[in-house]
Amino acid sequence: MKNKQLLLIAALAVAVQFNISAHSNAPVTTPEVRPNAAIIPVPRTGSITNRQSLVLQRAKEAPGNYDIEFIGDSITQGWESSGKNVWQELGSKYKIINFGVSGDRTEHVLWRFEQGQLAGIKAKVAIVMIGTNNSGKGRNTPDEILAGVTAVVNQIRSRQPDTKILLLAIFPRGKTFNDQRGDILQVNQALARLDDGKHISYLDLGPQFIENDGSISTGMMKDALHPGEAGYKIWAAAMEPKLKELLAGK
Repeated sequence: MKNKQLLLIAALAVAVQFNISAHSNAPVTTPEVRPNAAIIPVPRTGSITNRQSLVLQRAKEAPGNYDIEFIGDSITQGWESSGKNVWQELGSKYKIINFGVSGDRTEHVLWRFEQGQLAGIKAKVAIVMIGTNNSGKGRNTPDEILAGVTAVVNQIRSRQPDTKILLLAIFPRGKTFNDQRGDILQVNQALARLDDGKHISYLDLGPQFIENDGSISTGMMKDALHPGEAGYKIWAAAMEPKLKELLAGK
């Protein structure tokens, strides 16, 4: 009996060794590591390059000192359309410049920085809101968006070390509760951590754009994404106290 047990153990050992040898040359598959496109500078394509070129030229043609520079996407560009009346009021109090480009993602803003967007501009405060176009099905994950927005903030800090940053939470989007809005909220929670009480301040206007049931009215945002004039009035009023604080320190 003892010899049979020893033979069985030996046979099992040979089988295990054979199994290991048989698979030793098998290809080892590793999970594909996808680069985070949100942090890789890239230019726009198509007709929007006209706007992209315009804001780059705007920076080159009017360098110098500003109270406020606005950096973002179509929501920021919208100060010149839906928010133009409020923009004029802001312009009567502050020297301002708009670097908003419709459809921009974080990687496009980073590309503009590389092209000299900030080179000749000395702004006291940079108002930054970017990232909504990185969100959505098939686009960036919340952690990738966070990295993209953080990269934008870090680039401003590096290129304009004397500029204070007012980082805005990404605005809510979608008529009612939805997964995309949930992702944005997660990103905003992490973005709030960038507020260091010194160089970077964080401000969340989101609750002021939604109704008590969480919906977004057409009066506030006609497409549940881009503010109308009422939205820009809320935006201007909400950031005014913080702007005064930041500009007073200059």
